[in-house]
Amino acid sequence: MKRLLLKLAITATVCTLLSSNPTAAQVLPPAKKAARVEITQGPALEMARDDLAIIRWTTNNPGGTDVHFAVVYYGTDPEDLSQKAQSQIRVNRGHPETIFRVRMPGLKPQTAYYYKVTSTESNGKSDGVESPINQFTTAGPGERIVVYPPQAERPR
Repeated sequence: MKRLLLKLAITATVCTLLSSNPTAAQVLPPAKKAARVEITQGPALEMARDDLAIIRWTTNNPGGTDVHFAVVYYGTDPEDLSQKAQSQIRVNRGHPETIFRVRMPGLKPQTAYYYKVTSTESNGKSDGVESPINQFTTAGPGERIVVYPPQAERPR
């Protein structure tokens, strides 16, 4: 019984120490910045409802700080992409590519939207990549468009 209590006390102490210290990712210096960041896939619509859409794209690993922001500038006029949606991601240093996804809420049903994507480090410094302007149309009320993952065709 005493051995069990001793093991529990040691385990609790170790867990406390581990949870109170920063993780290794927080104390590592920023990764080497990529010489050139390129979009290798997308950007493309992943999913759309009548009131929101998710845009996704893939780049080579940008390096730099571990925390990045995926950013989408959008609007209903390709000359006015004044709306902005972004999401925070953590770059995995061990992966050669990074997948960015941004949720765009508050959209209008059956409306064409134009957008371009970019990404930044947590300090606001651009990764130096920006897509051309793309377009998608939101679904009608109660409908949903799913592009990724690809949906299998239903048997007829």
